[in-house]
Parts: sequence; C-alpha cells; structure tokens
Amino acid sequence: MDLPDKDTSLALYRQMLVIRRFEESAVRIYREGKIPGFLHLYIGEEAVASGVCAHLEKGDYVGSTHRGHGHALAKGVPAREVMAELWGRSTGCSGGRGGSMHLYSKEYGLLGTNGIVGYGIPLGAGAAFSAKYLDTSNVAVAFFGDGAVNLGCFHEVLNMASIWTLPVVFVCENNLYATELSFLKATAGQSVAARAASYAMPGVEVDGQDVLAVYEAAGQAIGRARAGEGPTMIECRTYRYHGHHEGDPGTDYRTQEEIENWKNRDPVHLLGKRLLSEKVAAQDELDQVKKEVEALIQDAIDFADGSPWPAPEDAATKVFVNPL
Repeated sequence: MDLPDKDTSLALYRQMLVIRRFEESAVRIYREGKIPGFLHLYIGEEAVASGVCAHLEKGDYVGSTHRGHGHALAKGVPAREVMAELWGRSTGCSGGRGGSMHLYSKEYGLLGTNGIVGYGIPLGAGAAFSAKYLDTSNVAVAFFGDGAVNLGCFHEVLNMASIWTLPVVFVCENNLYATELSFLKATAGQSVAARAASYAMPGVEVDGQDVLAVYEAAGQAIGRARAGEGPTMIECRTYRYHGHHEGDPGTDYRTQEEIENWKNRDPVHLLGKRLLSEKVAAQDELDQVKKEVEALIQDAIDFADGSPWPAPEDAATKVFVNPL
C-alpha cells in the first residue's frame, strides 16, 4: 500500500503520537493519585482512531467506548480539555462531571465515551439518522469492541442502518479480549467483518496496527456514507498493551510472549520506520514532531493541574432540562 502525501503521512504519525504520549502521561498521573475513577488505556490501538478520524469533518459524529481517549483526541477535542476532564476539573470537556468514561463534546461531534458496552453502536446510528433526516452531508462513526458484537443492539442496529441506508461506519476495534474473555472463546465465527453480509452492507477486515490500512478502508467507507450509499463495517484487528483497566496487570489471561509479539508491530513505530525507509521524512522531521507533541501534552497537564474544581453550587446544573 502506497503512502499518502507527505503532509497526510506526517499528520497520521503525529496523531498517533499525541494519543500515545497522552495515554502514557495519563497512566503516570493516575498512579500518582491525581486522576479519580477507572482508566482504560488505548495504548497499542492508536492506528484505529487516527486512521478513521483523519477523514472526518468537525460536523461529523463519533459514538465511542469506555476506551475512548484516543477517539476524543483524534476527533479534534483539545488535549487540554480531555486531560482536565480526566482530572475532574471544571475546564474539562464535560465540565469535570464525566471523567474518563464520559467524555463529551458537542462542538467536536463527540457523542460521548461510554461505560455501557456497545452503546456507541446505536448512538452512532442515531446521529446518522439525524444527519440524513436533516439532509446534511455529515456522517457518523460508531466505535465498539469485540465484546459488543454478541449483543442484541449490534444486530438490531446494523439491520436498521442497512434498511434505512444510514450514513454510518461501524468500526470494531477487535483487541481480542473483552475484559479477560478471549474473543476466540466467546464468539462463534471468527470474523466480525463477515457478519456485515447478513445485513447487506460491505464488511472489511484490516490490520489495526497499520494506520495506512485503516486510513484507506475508512476513506472508502466514509466516502461511501457521505455519498448516500449507506453503512459499512470495518473490523480492525488490534491489541491493547495494558490490562483492561489500570490496575489489571493483563497477564493472568494472556502470555507475556503474546503481548511482546504485538508490541513488535507497534503502529507508531511501523509508520515512523516506513517514513524513514521510503525517504518521505527525515529523522530530524520526526524528532521535531515528537518535540511538538511533548510540548502539547505538557501544556495539557499544566492546564489540568491549574484548573479549578467544579463549584459545589453547580452540582445540579446540566442534570435536568428545566431544573426546579
């Protein structure tokens, strides 16, 4: 697969690196006790969000998962606002009320990271229905994991999306484990993408560690949706390096050898290596990108650390449409 133009290639590299450095910083800060609640890391899966969201416009929509920091950042939500939300500060994208699993940004079309497994599927389809009903050119992407593909909503929504020719792309981030349960043990038929045929939509399986493969498949699917040709299913075979959540060592149900084998196909390293080998970018250019990303993430940390907590008197705001 050919590399896209230099600007696009570097943008994909930068986006993956932003997610990687953000997550590495988040886990360090979490261990320092500054981030409350659960933390589900996206490290290892950066190519999926980066490759898909590179084709989205600001007015497009994303339905996310509990492992959604990468989706938020790739959709354009500023790192400052995402980091501040993790800290529970008032400057966060959800005003400090949501935390890691409830990131939300109307401005950037992020319909919410979500602790309910599979909830991004109907959320994405609903946004796509709205876009079609209002006769806009917007599309929606529904991200979900392999643990969601055996839920009723998966089948019901895909059927409805196909019947109504909705402008939605269903992206399965198949990282092979639903919490601790292996995909191989939980799912009859080992291809999620193959299920798309049952709902009369295209289905494609791609290497989720190869951002260029994801970028190409997503470009076709999003272009198809935007042209009014209906939904597509993309299954990205990927892997999370950390446990299901921070605190889960992730080694009771998978071997260290398996983890290391996947790390040998790290998406950030793979693209960086190819940019150098094909002389699309020089090492000093990649170093400059890394320097800029480090500064961006440090700025986000400083912003979050210096931001105020939500005011106690505002606890009841944004709970009801017309609060008494």
